[in-house]
Amino acid sequence: MQGPLAVFTSRIPTTARVLPALNGLVRARHPSTRFFSTTQFRSRIAPTKPLRAIAAPAVGSYTPKDGEHVLNSPSELARKLSAKVLPQLDRPKVKKVVVVGSGGLSIGQAGEFDYSGSQAMKALREEGVEAVLINPNIATWQTSHQLASEVYFLPITADYVAYVLEKERPDGILLTFGGQSALNVGIALDKMGVLDRLGVRVLGTPIKTLVISEDRELFVQALKEIDIPVAQSTAVSTVDAALEAAERIGYPVILRSAFTLGGLGSGFANDPVELRDLSAKSLSLSPQVLIERSMKGWKELEYEVVRDGADNTIICCNMENFDPLGTHTGDSIVVAPSQTLNDDEYHMLRSAAIKVIRHLGVVGECNIQYALNPDSREYCVIEVNARRQDTLSPTPAAKIALGHTLPELPNAVTKTTTACFEPSLDYIVTKIPKWDLAKFSNEVNREIGSAMKSVGEVMAIGRTFEESLQKADAAELERALNRPTDMRLFAIAYAMYNDKYNVQEIHDLTKIDKWFLYKIENIVNTSRALSSLGKLSSVPPPSY
Repeated sequence: MQGPLAVFTSRIPTTARVLPALNGLVRARHPSTRFFSTTQFRSRIAPTKPLRAIAAPAVGSYTPKDGEHVLNSPSELARKLSAKVLPQLDRPKVKKVVVVGSGGLSIGQAGEFDYSGSQAMKALREEGVEAVLINPNIATWQTSHQLASEVYFLPITADYVAYVLEKERPDGILLTFGGQSALNVGIALDKMGVLDRLGVRVLGTPIKTLVISEDRELFVQALKEIDIPVAQSTAVSTVDAALEAAERIGYPVILRSAFTLGGLGSGFANDPVELRDLSAKSLSLSPQVLIERSMKGWKELEYEVVRDGADNTIICCNMENFDPLGTHTGDSIVVAPSQTLNDDEYHMLRSAAIKVIRHLGVVGECNIQYALNPDSREYCVIEVNARRQDTLSPTPAAKIALGHTLPELPNAVTKTTTACFEPSLDYIVTKIPKWDLAKFSNEVNREIGSAMKSVGEVMAIGRTFEESLQKADAAELERALNRPTDMRLFAIAYAMYNDKYNVQEIHDLTKIDKWFLYKIENIVNTSRALSSLGKLSSVPPPSY
Protein backbone atom coordinates (compact mmCIF):
# COMPACT_ATOMS: atom_id res chain seq x y z
CA MET A 1 0.00 0.00 0.00
CA GLN A 2 1.34 3.42 -0.94
CA GLY A 3 0.75 6.95 0.35
CA PRO A 4 -0.49 8.33 3.68
CA LEU A 5 -3.13 5.64 4.13
CA ALA A 6 -0.40 3.02 4.27
CA VAL A 7 1.36 4.91 7.05
CA PHE A 8 -1.88 5.49 8.91
CA THR A 9 -3.16 1.92 8.76
CA SER A 10 0.06 0.61 10.25
CA ARG A 11 -1.33 1.75 13.61
CA ILE A 12 -4.72 0.14 13.08
CA PRO A 13 -5.46 -3.25 14.69
CA THR A 14 -5.15 -6.27 12.44
CA THR A 15 -8.91 -6.71 12.07
CA ALA A 16 -9.26 -3.20 10.69
CA ARG A 17 -6.42 -3.64 8.21
CA VAL A 18 -8.21 -6.44 6.43
CA LEU A 19 -11.40 -4.43 6.04
CA PRO A 20 -10.69 -3.25 2.48
CA ALA A 21 -10.35 -6.89 1.43
CA LEU A 22 -13.50 -7.91 3.30
CA ASN A 23 -15.28 -4.71 2.23
CA GLY A 24 -18.94 -5.69 2.49
CA LEU A 25 -18.51 -8.05 5.44
CA VAL A 26 -18.44 -5.17 7.91
CA ARG A 27 -20.58 -2.71 5.99
CA ALA A 28 -24.33 -2.93 5.62
CA ARG A 29 -25.80 -1.64 2.41
CA HIS A 30 -28.68 0.64 1.58
CA PRO A 31 -32.22 -0.84 1.18
CA SER A 32 -31.52 -1.51 -2.48
CA THR A 33 -29.06 -4.24 -1.47
CA ARG A 34 -30.15 -5.82 1.79
CA PHE A 35 -27.47 -8.50 1.70
CA PHE A 36 -23.78 -8.27 2.58
CA SER A 37 -21.73 -7.92 -0.58
CA THR A 38 -18.01 -8.03 -1.37
CA THR A 39 -18.37 -5.97 -4.53
CA GLN A 40 -16.99 -2.46 -4.86
CA PHE A 41 -20.47 -1.06 -5.54
CA ARG A 42 -21.35 1.68 -3.05
CA SER A 43 -24.95 2.66 -2.46
CA ARG A 44 -25.60 6.37 -1.94
CA ILE A 45 -28.40 8.19 -0.25
CA ALA A 46 -30.71 9.66 -2.86
CA PRO A 47 -30.27 13.43 -3.08
CA THR A 48 -33.23 15.22 -1.57
CA LYS A 49 -34.17 18.84 -1.14
CA PRO A 50 -33.55 19.84 2.49
CA LEU A 51 -36.79 20.20 4.45
CA ARG A 52 -37.57 23.69 5.70
CA ALA A 53 -38.72 24.11 9.27
CA ILE A 54 -41.80 26.18 8.42
CA ALA A 55 -45.18 25.54 9.99
CA ALA A 56 -48.01 24.32 7.79
CA PRO A 57 -50.54 25.47 6.93
CA ALA A 58 -48.83 28.86 6.70
CA VAL A 59 -50.63 32.19 6.48
CA GLY A 60 -49.17 33.99 3.48
CA SER A 61 -46.65 32.81 0.94
CA TYR A 62 -43.34 34.06 2.36
CA THR A 63 -40.68 31.36 2.40
CA PRO A 64 -37.08 31.78 3.60
CA LYS A 65 -34.20 32.19 1.23
CA ASP A 66 -31.51 29.54 1.17
CA GLY A 67 -29.62 29.58 4.48
CA GLU A 68 -31.91 32.23 6.01
CA HIS A 69 -32.98 31.80 9.65
CA VAL A 70 -36.73 32.36 10.00
CA LEU A 71 -39.10 31.91 12.96
CA ASN A 72 -41.22 28.78 12.73
CA SER A 73 -44.66 30.40 12.63
CA PRO A 74 -47.84 30.14 10.54
CA SER A 75 -47.85 33.94 10.26
CA GLU A 76 -46.24 35.42 7.15
CA LEU A 77 -45.62 38.69 8.99
CA ALA A 78 -43.82 36.90 11.83
CA ARG A 79 -41.62 35.05 9.35
CA LYS A 80 -40.73 38.25 7.48
CA LEU A 81 -39.87 40.12 10.67
CA SER A 82 -37.85 37.25 12.10
CA ALA A 83 -35.71 37.07 8.95
CA LYS A 84 -34.49 40.59 9.83
CA VAL A 85 -33.85 40.07 13.55
CA LEU A 86 -32.82 36.44 14.09
CA PRO A 87 -29.04 35.84 14.16
CA GLN A 88 -27.86 34.71 10.76
CA LEU A 89 -25.49 31.93 11.75
CA ASP A 90 -23.33 30.29 9.14
CA ARG A 91 -24.50 26.72 8.76
CA PRO A 92 -21.73 24.17 8.38
CA LYS A 93 -21.43 23.01 4.78
CA VAL A 94 -21.48 19.25 5.24
CA LYS A 95 -22.51 16.57 2.78
CA LYS A 96 -21.33 13.51 4.67
CA VAL A 97 -21.32 12.99 8.46
CA VAL A 98 -20.03 10.09 10.56
CA VAL A 99 -22.30 9.23 13.50
CA VAL A 100 -20.49 7.43 16.34
CA GLY A 101 -22.76 4.93 18.11
CA SER A 102 -22.50 3.67 21.67
CA GLY A 103 -21.39 0.11 20.90
CA GLY A 104 -22.59 -2.92 22.81
CA LEU A 105 -25.22 -2.53 25.51
CA SER A 106 -23.79 -2.13 28.99
CA ILE A 107 -24.78 -0.83 32.41
CA GLY A 108 -25.06 2.94 32.18
CA GLN A 109 -25.32 2.97 28.40
CA ALA A 110 -28.06 1.10 26.63
CA GLY A 111 -31.07 1.41 24.35
CA GLU A 112 -31.64 5.14 24.79
CA PHE A 113 -28.58 5.89 22.68
CA ASP A 114 -29.80 3.58 19.94
CA TYR A 115 -32.97 5.67 19.84
CA SER A 116 -31.08 8.96 19.83
CA GLY A 117 -28.72 7.87 17.07
CA SER A 118 -31.62 6.65 14.95
CA GLN A 119 -33.46 9.95 15.26
CA ALA A 120 -30.28 11.89 14.53
CA MET A 121 -29.76 9.98 11.28
CA LYS A 122 -33.37 10.65 10.29
CA ALA A 123 -32.73 14.36 10.86
CA LEU A 124 -29.57 14.18 8.73
CA ARG A 125 -31.52 12.54 5.95
CA GLU A 126 -34.16 15.28 6.08
CA GLU A 127 -31.36 17.79 5.55
CA GLY A 128 -29.96 15.87 2.59
CA VAL A 129 -26.80 14.87 4.49
CA GLU A 130 -25.30 11.42 3.98
CA ALA A 131 -24.94 9.52 7.29
CA VAL A 132 -22.17 6.97 7.89
CA LEU A 133 -22.60 4.98 11.11
CA ILE A 134 -20.04 3.06 13.13
CA ASN A 135 -21.60 0.74 15.70
CA PRO A 136 -20.82 -2.96 16.30
CA ASN A 137 -24.23 -3.74 17.83
CA ILE A 138 -26.32 -5.46 15.15
CA ALA A 139 -29.27 -5.70 17.56
CA THR A 140 -29.98 -1.97 17.41
CA TRP A 141 -32.45 -0.13 15.21
CA GLN A 142 -29.91 2.47 14.10
CA THR A 143 -27.91 -0.16 12.20
CA SER A 144 -30.94 -0.87 10.00
CA HIS A 145 -30.25 -0.47 6.29
CA GLN A 146 -32.70 2.34 5.67
CA LEU A 147 -31.18 4.84 8.11
CA ALA A 148 -27.54 5.14 7.06
CA SER A 149 -25.95 4.92 3.64
CA GLU A 150 -23.03 3.02 5.16
CA VAL A 151 -22.75 1.05 8.42
CA TYR A 152 -19.48 -0.19 9.93
CA PHE A 153 -19.88 -2.95 12.51
CA LEU A 154 -16.67 -2.07 14.32
CA PRO A 155 -15.74 -1.45 17.98
CA ILE A 156 -16.10 2.09 19.28
CA THR A 157 -12.41 2.78 19.83
CA ALA A 158 -10.20 5.61 18.63
CA ASP A 159 -8.25 3.37 16.21
CA TYR A 160 -11.30 1.92 14.49
CA VAL A 161 -13.16 5.24 14.25
CA ALA A 162 -9.98 6.82 12.87
CA TYR A 163 -9.87 4.11 10.21
CA VAL A 164 -13.45 4.89 9.17
CA LEU A 165 -12.70 8.63 9.03
CA GLU A 166 -9.61 7.97 6.91
CA LYS A 167 -11.59 5.80 4.51
CA GLU A 168 -14.81 7.82 4.29
CA ARG A 169 -13.33 11.35 4.48
CA PRO A 170 -16.52 12.90 5.91
CA ASP A 171 -17.10 16.63 6.36
CA GLY A 172 -18.26 16.28 9.97
CA ILE A 173 -18.67 13.94 12.93
CA LEU A 174 -21.43 13.66 15.57
CA LEU A 175 -20.17 12.53 18.99
CA THR A 176 -23.08 13.37 21.29
CA PHE A 177 -25.43 10.55 20.23
CA GLY A 178 -23.33 7.60 21.38
CA GLY A 179 -23.13 8.08 25.13
CA GLN A 180 -19.90 8.07 27.08
CA SER A 181 -18.11 5.77 24.62
CA ALA A 182 -18.53 8.22 21.73
CA LEU A 183 -17.41 11.18 23.85
CA ASN A 184 -14.26 9.39 24.98
CA VAL A 185 -13.42 8.41 21.40
CA GLY A 186 -13.94 11.97 20.17
CA ILE A 187 -11.60 13.38 22.83
CA ALA A 188 -8.98 10.74 21.97
CA LEU A 189 -9.20 11.48 18.23
CA ASP A 190 -8.70 15.16 18.92
CA LYS A 191 -5.60 14.46 21.03
CA MET A 192 -4.23 12.22 18.26
CA GLY A 193 -4.67 15.05 15.77
CA VAL A 194 -6.80 12.88 13.46
CA LEU A 195 -9.70 15.34 13.21
CA ASP A 196 -7.47 18.29 12.29
CA ARG A 197 -5.39 16.25 9.83
CA LEU A 198 -8.46 15.01 7.96
CA GLY A 199 -10.36 18.28 8.22
CA VAL A 200 -13.30 16.67 10.02
CA ARG A 201 -15.52 19.18 11.81
CA VAL A 202 -17.05 18.26 15.18
CA LEU A 203 -20.72 19.19 14.87
CA GLY A 204 -22.62 20.44 17.90
CA THR A 205 -20.84 20.66 21.22
CA PRO A 206 -17.11 21.37 20.63
CA ILE A 207 -14.32 19.11 21.89
CA LYS A 208 -13.16 21.74 24.40
CA THR A 209 -16.55 21.60 26.13
CA LEU A 210 -16.52 17.80 26.17
CA VAL A 211 -13.08 17.81 27.79
CA ILE A 212 -14.12 20.33 30.46
CA SER A 213 -17.30 18.42 31.31
CA GLU A 214 -15.41 15.10 31.60
CA ASP A 215 -12.22 16.30 33.33
CA ARG A 216 -13.29 16.85 36.93
CA GLU A 217 -10.57 19.36 37.76
CA LEU A 218 -11.27 21.54 34.70
CA PHE A 219 -15.00 21.29 35.36
CA VAL A 220 -14.67 22.60 38.92
CA GLN A 221 -12.45 25.47 37.74
CA ALA A 222 -14.94 26.43 35.02
CA LEU A 223 -17.86 26.63 37.46
CA LYS A 224 -15.89 28.66 39.96
CA GLU A 225 -15.31 31.26 37.21
CA ILE A 226 -19.06 32.03 37.22
CA ASP A 227 -19.61 31.61 40.99
CA ILE A 228 -21.64 28.43 40.68
CA PRO A 229 -21.18 26.30 43.83
CA VAL A 230 -19.53 22.92 43.51
CA ALA A 231 -18.63 20.51 46.27
CA GLN A 232 -15.21 21.00 47.86
CA SER A 233 -13.10 18.59 45.86
CA THR A 234 -9.66 17.66 44.54
CA ALA A 235 -8.77 15.80 41.33
CA VAL A 236 -6.07 13.15 41.87
CA SER A 237 -4.38 10.38 39.90
CA THR A 238 -2.69 8.34 42.68
CA VAL A 239 -3.82 6.58 45.85
CA ASP A 240 -1.52 8.66 48.06
CA ALA A 241 -2.86 11.89 46.57
CA ALA A 242 -6.41 10.67 47.23
CA LEU A 243 -5.61 10.05 50.91
CA GLU A 244 -4.00 13.49 51.24
CA ALA A 245 -7.00 15.19 49.64
CA ALA A 246 -9.42 13.39 51.97
CA GLU A 247 -7.46 14.54 55.01
CA ARG A 248 -7.82 18.16 53.88
CA ILE A 249 -11.53 17.85 53.06
CA GLY A 250 -12.48 15.68 56.03
CA TYR A 251 -14.23 12.32 56.13
CA PRO A 252 -16.65 11.05 54.94
CA VAL A 253 -15.85 11.71 51.28
CA ILE A 254 -17.19 10.54 47.95
CA LEU A 255 -14.89 9.39 45.17
CA ARG A 256 -16.03 9.99 41.59
CA SER A 257 -14.28 8.59 38.52
CA ALA A 258 -13.77 10.63 35.36
CA PHE A 259 -14.44 9.30 31.83
CA THR A 260 -16.52 6.32 33.06
CA LEU A 261 -20.03 4.95 32.61
CA GLY A 262 -22.71 4.63 35.26
CA GLY A 263 -20.57 5.89 38.14
CA LEU A 264 -18.20 2.96 37.64
CA GLY A 265 -15.59 2.90 40.40
CA SER A 266 -17.23 5.62 42.50
CA GLY A 267 -18.29 5.27 46.12
CA PHE A 268 -18.24 6.65 49.66
CA ALA A 269 -15.37 6.29 52.11
CA ASN A 270 -15.65 6.88 55.86
CA ASP A 271 -11.98 6.44 56.72
CA PRO A 272 -8.52 6.06 55.10
CA VAL A 273 -8.78 2.26 54.94
CA GLU A 274 -11.97 2.37 52.88
CA LEU A 275 -10.61 5.16 50.68
CA ARG A 276 -7.34 3.31 49.97
CA ASP A 277 -9.22 0.25 48.67
CA LEU A 278 -11.76 2.30 46.74
CA SER A 279 -9.23 4.63 45.09
CA ALA A 280 -6.97 1.74 44.07
CA LYS A 281 -9.91 0.08 42.34
CA SER A 282 -11.14 3.30 40.73
CA LEU A 283 -7.72 4.32 39.39
CA SER A 284 -7.47 0.95 37.64
CA LEU A 285 -10.59 1.97 35.69
CA SER A 286 -9.94 5.67 35.13
CA PRO A 287 -6.83 7.88 34.92
CA GLN A 288 -8.40 10.48 37.22
CA VAL A 289 -10.70 10.50 40.24
CA LEU A 290 -12.26 13.31 42.23
CA ILE A 291 -12.26 13.30 46.02
CA GLU A 292 -15.07 15.52 47.22
CA ARG A 293 -17.07 16.42 50.27
CA SER A 294 -19.85 13.95 50.98
CA MET A 295 -23.37 15.34 50.62
CA LYS A 296 -25.08 12.04 51.33
CA GLY A 297 -28.70 12.62 52.29
CA TRP A 298 -29.19 15.75 50.15
CA LYS A 299 -31.82 15.80 47.41
CA GLU A 300 -30.57 14.89 43.93
CA LEU A 301 -32.12 16.69 40.96
CA GLU A 302 -31.50 16.96 37.25
CA TYR A 303 -32.34 19.58 34.62
CA GLU A 304 -32.47 18.79 30.89
CA VAL A 305 -31.19 21.72 28.84
CA VAL A 306 -31.11 22.58 25.12
CA ARG A 307 -28.96 25.39 23.71
CA ASP A 308 -28.41 26.40 20.09
CA GLY A 309 -25.56 28.23 18.40
CA ALA A 310 -27.30 31.60 18.84
CA ASP A 311 -27.34 31.15 22.65
CA ASN A 312 -31.09 30.42 22.85
CA THR A 313 -31.37 28.16 25.91
CA ILE A 314 -34.41 26.34 27.28
CA ILE A 315 -35.17 23.83 30.03
CA CYS A 316 -37.06 20.87 28.60
CA CYS A 317 -37.88 19.37 31.98
CA ASN A 318 -36.44 18.70 35.40
CA MET A 319 -36.38 15.47 37.37
CA GLU A 320 -36.11 14.50 41.01
CA ASN A 321 -34.69 11.35 42.53
CA PHE A 322 -36.83 9.41 44.99
CA ASP A 323 -33.66 8.48 46.89
CA PRO A 324 -31.39 11.11 48.40
CA LEU A 325 -27.87 11.65 47.07
CA GLY A 326 -25.76 8.54 47.54
CA THR A 327 -27.73 6.30 45.18
CA HIS A 328 -26.86 6.49 41.48
CA THR A 329 -29.63 8.08 39.39
CA GLY A 330 -29.80 4.91 37.29
CA ASP A 331 -30.59 2.88 40.42
CA SER A 332 -33.05 5.35 41.93
CA ILE A 333 -36.71 5.89 41.21
CA VAL A 334 -36.95 9.17 39.30
CA VAL A 335 -39.98 11.42 38.88
CA ALA A 336 -40.46 14.21 36.31
CA PRO A 337 -41.20 17.01 36.86
CA SER A 338 -39.84 17.50 40.37
CA GLN A 339 -42.47 17.28 43.11
CA THR A 340 -40.92 18.61 46.32
CA LEU A 341 -39.24 21.83 45.13
CA ASN A 342 -40.90 25.14 45.86
CA ASP A 343 -41.00 27.82 43.18
CA ASP A 344 -37.96 29.63 44.54
CA GLU A 345 -35.83 26.46 44.56
CA TYR A 346 -36.96 25.47 41.07
CA HIS A 347 -36.05 28.82 39.51
CA MET A 348 -32.79 29.06 41.47
CA LEU A 349 -31.62 25.80 39.93
CA ARG A 350 -33.08 26.66 36.52
CA SER A 351 -31.16 29.94 36.37
CA ALA A 352 -27.97 28.18 37.45
CA ALA A 353 -28.44 25.51 34.74
CA ILE A 354 -28.76 28.10 31.97
CA LYS A 355 -25.75 30.03 33.29
CA VAL A 356 -23.58 26.89 33.41
CA ILE A 357 -24.54 25.56 29.98
CA ARG A 358 -23.93 28.93 28.34
CA HIS A 359 -20.56 29.29 30.06
CA LEU A 360 -19.43 25.82 29.01
CA GLY A 361 -20.57 26.39 25.43
CA VAL A 362 -22.77 23.31 24.95
CA VAL A 363 -24.49 23.27 21.55
CA GLY A 364 -27.34 20.77 21.54
CA GLU A 365 -28.84 18.82 24.42
CA CYS A 366 -27.33 18.02 27.80
CA ASN A 367 -28.21 17.57 31.44
CA ILE A 368 -26.97 19.08 34.69
CA GLN A 369 -27.22 17.28 38.04
CA TYR A 370 -27.55 18.98 41.42
CA ALA A 371 -27.37 18.18 45.11
CA LEU A 372 -29.76 20.33 47.17
CA ASN A 373 -29.70 20.60 50.96
CA PRO A 374 -33.28 19.73 52.07
CA ASP A 375 -33.02 22.10 55.04
CA SER A 376 -31.74 25.19 53.23
CA ARG A 377 -31.21 26.79 49.81
CA GLU A 378 -27.65 25.48 49.65
CA TYR A 379 -26.92 23.53 46.48
CA CYS A 380 -23.96 22.16 44.51
CA VAL A 381 -23.54 21.09 40.90
CA ILE A 382 -22.58 17.42 40.71
CA GLU A 383 -21.85 17.09 36.99
CA VAL A 384 -22.84 18.05 33.46
CA ASN A 385 -23.30 15.40 30.77
CA ALA A 386 -22.65 17.24 27.50
CA ARG A 387 -24.46 14.66 25.40
CA ARG A 388 -27.94 13.74 24.35
CA GLN A 389 -30.00 12.15 27.12
CA ASP A 390 -32.81 9.63 26.87
CA THR A 391 -35.57 11.95 28.13
CA LEU A 392 -35.43 14.32 25.18
CA SER A 393 -36.15 14.19 21.49
CA PRO A 394 -32.82 14.01 19.62
CA THR A 395 -34.11 15.53 16.38
CA PRO A 396 -33.64 19.18 17.54
CA ALA A 397 -30.11 18.37 18.75
CA ALA A 398 -29.09 16.96 15.37
CA LYS A 399 -30.49 19.95 13.50
CA ILE A 400 -28.95 22.38 15.99
CA ALA A 401 -25.61 20.68 15.25
CA LEU A 402 -26.23 21.51 11.58
CA GLY A 403 -26.64 25.21 12.37
CA HIS A 404 -30.39 25.56 12.93
CA THR A 405 -31.65 27.61 15.86
CA LEU A 406 -34.52 26.80 18.23
CA PRO A 407 -36.89 29.56 17.00
CA GLU A 408 -36.83 28.23 13.44
CA LEU A 409 -37.38 24.56 14.36
CA PRO A 410 -40.97 23.33 14.63
CA ASN A 411 -42.52 22.14 17.86
CA ALA A 412 -42.62 18.34 17.51
CA VAL A 413 -46.00 18.18 19.31
CA THR A 414 -48.03 21.08 17.90
CA LYS A 415 -46.31 21.03 14.46
CA THR A 416 -47.23 24.73 14.05
CA THR A 417 -45.30 26.61 16.72
CA THR A 418 -41.62 27.08 17.47
CA ALA A 419 -39.40 24.65 19.41
CA CYS A 420 -38.03 27.57 21.44
CA PHE A 421 -40.34 27.12 24.44
CA GLU A 422 -40.40 25.38 27.81
CA PRO A 423 -43.20 22.82 28.09
CA SER A 424 -45.67 22.78 30.97
CA LEU A 425 -46.52 19.22 32.00
CA ASP A 426 -49.96 18.23 33.28
CA TYR A 427 -48.83 14.69 34.07
CA ILE A 428 -46.14 12.93 36.10
CA VAL A 429 -43.60 10.47 34.73
CA THR A 430 -42.08 7.91 37.08
CA LYS A 431 -39.09 5.74 36.20
CA ILE A 432 -38.38 2.61 38.25
CA PRO A 433 -35.06 0.77 37.74
CA LYS A 434 -34.94 -2.97 37.20
CA TRP A 435 -32.24 -5.42 38.25
CA ASP A 436 -31.33 -8.90 37.14
CA LEU A 437 -29.53 -10.23 40.20
CA ALA A 438 -31.48 -13.46 40.65
CA LYS A 439 -29.25 -15.33 38.17
CA PHE A 440 -26.25 -14.80 40.46
CA SER A 441 -25.36 -16.70 43.62
CA ASN A 442 -26.63 -15.79 47.06
CA GLU A 443 -23.32 -14.02 47.67
CA VAL A 444 -24.17 -11.17 45.28
CA ASN A 445 -24.22 -7.77 46.96
CA ARG A 446 -27.75 -6.35 46.57
CA GLU A 447 -26.92 -3.00 48.15
CA ILE A 448 -27.08 -0.05 45.77
CA GLY A 449 -24.93 3.05 45.90
CA SER A 450 -23.08 5.54 43.72
CA ALA A 451 -22.07 2.90 41.12
CA MET A 452 -24.93 1.83 38.87
CA LYS A 453 -26.09 -1.81 38.94
CA SER A 454 -29.53 -1.78 37.29
CA VAL A 455 -29.86 -3.19 33.77
CA GLY A 456 -33.16 -1.65 32.73
CA GLU A 457 -36.07 0.53 33.75
CA VAL A 458 -39.82 0.83 33.58
CA MET A 459 -41.47 4.17 32.84
CA ALA A 460 -45.07 5.07 33.53
CA ILE A 461 -47.20 8.20 33.08
CA GLY A 462 -50.05 9.27 35.32
CA ARG A 463 -51.98 12.24 36.63
CA THR A 464 -50.61 11.70 40.15
CA PHE A 465 -47.46 10.26 41.64
CA GLU A 466 -49.43 7.39 43.15
CA GLU A 467 -50.87 6.46 39.75
CA SER A 468 -47.60 6.55 37.86
CA LEU A 469 -45.71 4.76 40.65
CA GLN A 470 -48.18 1.88 40.76
CA LYS A 471 -48.20 1.58 37.01
CA ALA A 472 -44.48 1.07 36.80
CA ASP A 473 -44.26 -1.53 39.19
CA ALA A 474 -38.72 -8.61 57.46
CA ALA A 475 -36.40 -9.85 59.58
CA GLU A 476 -33.96 -7.21 58.44
CA LEU A 477 -36.52 -4.56 57.58
CA GLU A 478 -34.71 -1.65 59.24
CA ARG A 479 -31.48 -2.67 57.53
CA ALA A 480 -33.33 -2.76 54.19
CA LEU A 481 -34.64 0.75 54.88
CA ASN A 482 -31.39 2.16 56.20
CA ARG A 483 -29.12 0.51 53.61
CA PRO A 484 -30.92 0.66 50.25
CA THR A 485 -31.11 -2.34 47.95
CA ASP A 486 -33.01 -3.02 44.75
CA MET A 487 -35.99 -4.03 46.96
CA ARG A 488 -36.11 -0.71 48.85
CA LEU A 489 -39.51 0.42 47.56
CA PHE A 490 -41.13 -2.86 48.60
CA ALA A 491 -39.40 -2.72 51.97
CA ILE A 492 -40.97 0.68 52.60
CA ALA A 493 -44.42 -0.57 51.58
CA TYR A 494 -44.00 -3.65 53.78
CA ALA A 495 -42.96 -1.51 56.75
CA MET A 496 -46.04 0.70 56.38
CA TYR A 497 -48.54 -2.05 55.62
CA ASN A 498 -47.47 -4.86 57.93
CA ASP A 499 -45.28 -3.32 60.61
CA LYS A 500 -47.26 -0.06 60.98
CA TYR A 501 -44.22 2.24 60.50
CA ASN A 502 -45.25 5.88 60.18
CA VAL A 503 -43.83 8.43 57.76
CA GLN A 504 -41.54 10.03 60.33
CA GLU A 505 -39.98 6.70 61.34
CA ILE A 506 -39.28 5.73 57.73
CA HIS A 507 -37.93 9.21 56.97
CA ASP A 508 -35.52 8.94 59.91
CA LEU A 509 -34.19 5.65 58.54
CA THR A 510 -34.10 6.46 54.81
CA LYS A 511 -33.87 10.28 54.58
CA ILE A 512 -36.35 10.05 51.68
CA ASP A 513 -38.39 13.24 51.42
CA LYS A 514 -41.63 13.00 53.39
CA TRP A 515 -43.65 14.07 50.35
CA PHE A 516 -42.86 10.79 48.62
CA LEU A 517 -43.46 8.80 51.81
CA TYR A 518 -46.88 10.38 52.36
CA LYS A 519 -47.82 9.42 48.80
CA ILE A 520 -46.81 5.81 49.43
CA GLU A 521 -48.81 5.95 52.67
CA ASN A 522 -51.82 7.03 50.57
CA ILE A 523 -51.44 3.86 48.50
CA VAL A 524 -51.19 1.71 51.66
CA ASN A 525 -54.26 3.36 53.23
CA THR A 526 -56.26 2.92 50.02
CA SER A 527 -55.33 -0.77 49.92
CA ARG A 528 -56.48 -1.20 53.52
CA ALA A 529 -59.74 0.63 52.83
CA LEU A 530 -60.49 -1.55 49.80
CA SER A 531 -59.68 -4.72 51.75
CA SER A 532 -62.05 -3.71 54.54
CA LEU A 533 -64.98 -3.46 52.12
CA GLY A 534 -64.86 -7.18 51.44
CA LYS A 535 -66.27 -7.15 47.91
CA LEU A 536 -66.02 -5.05 44.76
CA SER A 537 -69.69 -4.04 44.73
CA SER A 538 -69.18 -2.24 48.04
CA VAL A 539 -66.69 0.21 46.53
CA PRO A 540 -68.36 3.64 46.37
CA PRO A 541 -68.37 5.48 43.03
CA PRO A 542 -65.65 8.10 42.58
CA SER A 543 -66.47 11.69 43.39
CA TYR A 544 -65.13 14.48 41.16
